[in-house]
Amino acid sequence: MTQTIAPRVRTLVLLLLAATGLLFAGAGPVSAHAAVTGSAPQQGAVVDKAPTQVSLTFSEKVALSDDSLRVLDPKGKRVDRGDPANLTGTTYAVKLHGGLPDGTYTVTYQVVSEDSHPVAGAYTFSIGAPSQTTVSVSGQTAGGGVVGTLYGFGRYVSYAGFIVMVGGAAFVLACWQRGAGVRALQRLTVSGWVALTAATLGLLLLRGSYTGSGKVGDVFDLDLLGQVLQTKTGAALVSRLLLLAAAALFIAVLFGAYEKREDEEKRDLTFGLAVGGVVVSAGLAASWAMSEHASTGLQAGIAMPVDIIHLLAVAGWLGGLAALLVALYRAPAETPLDALAVRRFSRLAFGSVLALVATGIYQSWRQLGSWTAFTDTRYGQLLLVKIGLVAVLVGIAWVSRRWTGRLAEAVVVKPREESDPVAAADTVADADADEKEPARAGASGSGSGSASAGKGAAASGKKGAAGADKADGESERAAQLARQQAAIDTARRKERRDADPNRFGLRRSVLAEAGVAVVLLAVTTMLTSTEPGRTEEEAKAATSASAADASSAGALTLDMSFDTGGEDGKGVVRVDLDPARVGGNEMHVYVQRPNGRAFDIPEVKVAFTLESQDIGPLPVVPDHITTGHWSASGVQIPMAGEWKVSVTVRTSDIDQTTVSKNAQIG
Repeated sequence: MTQTIAPRVRTLVLLLLAATGLLFAGAGPVSAHAAVTGSAPQQGAVVDKAPTQVSLTFSEKVALSDDSLRVLDPKGKRVDRGDPANLTGTTYAVKLHGGLPDGTYTVTYQVVSEDSHPVAGAYTFSIGAPSQTTVSVSGQTAGGGVVGTLYGFGRYVSYAGFIVMVGGAAFVLACWQRGAGVRALQRLTVSGWVALTAATLGLLLLRGSYTGSGKVGDVFDLDLLGQVLQTKTGAALVSRLLLLAAAALFIAVLFGAYEKREDEEKRDLTFGLAVGGVVVSAGLAASWAMSEHASTGLQAGIAMPVDIIHLLAVAGWLGGLAALLVALYRAPAETPLDALAVRRFSRLAFGSVLALVATGIYQSWRQLGSWTAFTDTRYGQLLLVKIGLVAVLVGIAWVSRRWTGRLAEAVVVKPREESDPVAAADTVADADADEKEPARAGASGSGSGSASAGKGAAASGKKGAAGADKADGESERAAQLARQQAAIDTARRKERRDADPNRFGLRRSVLAEAGVAVVLLAVTTMLTSTEPGRTEEEAKAATSASAADASSAGALTLDMSFDTGGEDGKGVVRVDLDPARVGGNEMHVYVQRPNGRAFDIPEVKVAFTLESQDIGPLPVVPDHITTGHWSASGVQIPMAGEWKVSVTVRTSDIDQTTVSKNAQIG
């Protein structure tokens, strides 16, 4: 039966790894956690005089470097001077050289948000009149490329290592203390420690390039590493490494001195190990809580302890689940996993699930802020997927509890000999063998007694010299036979144990739980790298307010989502009309991907229609200025009214669509 199970386990593991890879492959670059909510000059604005500085306002505080804000002229030459500075609150500015000529200028920014994630982007404004520019803004992303992929994988491995290490140790201490001597559980817990340590070192090396240039060659730049160590995230990673040294000592005691103690001595040591383990585990969890989502935003003082409890609950449940799975499949026949240990883990998992639900509800409210954010933001959508996976996991866990109950009933109801059919069968077999062996010896001895007695005296002299050598050979042969018999008995006990239908059912359900847990961990890792729904909605509200202010000042801004149906055919088109009055107007059209990044398409056309007066459509074909930016001057609006503004976008030779909005002009 074990030969049948092993291929299934390998197949399921391969499928889970493939599913996890697909999740990471679809994640793309890390989403920004700090959004630009305002700028001066505004995006696409045409100013009469050259400004003395350019300022950007973000949705939260950000960390700046010397090159965080750059302003480039139409030829791509930098025109900013000095280092960027914090003006007030979340507004940052960089000064410009004087006497700048007319033309279109590009502002690029690359900063690190307060919750440790990089943010990059670009936009354009013009002095005097728009002009052609050689600067492309389509590649302004952060956290992408090879370094971004490696960093995301490192985050996943660090979470997995923490969960396996903490959960494995908790399973041994709280559920199955005899498991401290099981090699498979030792390897599992140590593997978690190694994975977390290696991932932490990798993240520390990748951090500088991840938030900066994104070049693989900068990974081993010591100057860049020195800058990382001065940041909040760098300090958290170093603290994690120091705590991992303490965790190594804890693991050494747990699987060394603790495992060799007698049961009474273990009770005295268990309490000390439990306290030390909780302290080290909470410290490791705090290294995430103090540097990521929980450390910024609403109620950070409450959110960080809640996040620590959440991570510990995840480790207790999913990490303990991994330990239970290993114990069910790899525990030796001499130290079988008993029903009491399974029942203890069931209680531990139930308590962990309750803690997860409580802390998860608070975190969801804090990160989303509204019901609409569940469906309108990427964070909310991923959270719905996570909630669904948790529900599936709880359902499978309920099945596992049923198998646990049946296994426990089998142990309690039956006598010890019957409850362990392997031991009972072995005892009976040994007794039968003991009874039959003397009988056989007696029968053979009675039949040849006189003959052997007659020959014994004659042969005694010849055998005397070789007696010692023969005795040594027989003892060695007997030892070899004993080892073979012990191996056969062990295999028989393992086969009979695995044939228990209750244990077999528990194995299958726990294996299914572990499979869902792998995918759940991948979704959770993606959540930690996604802009919280509350932040995204606040940024949208601030942008809308800014557009409304511009509209009240005589300008009109319309945002329209489009989908041509082809590959890379989704995006948002923005139409800016200034001053949005009767007569000549300046029009700018911007095309962006759903993530806010500008990109080019083959064709953009705009048409104005005043349906109430049967005027139009009045076509306008703007000129391409730079990546994702088109402009047209002297757009004539003949009379005031509610005009229908239609935009036709073509993303390929055959993929095209038209979107429209009504707006009051004049």
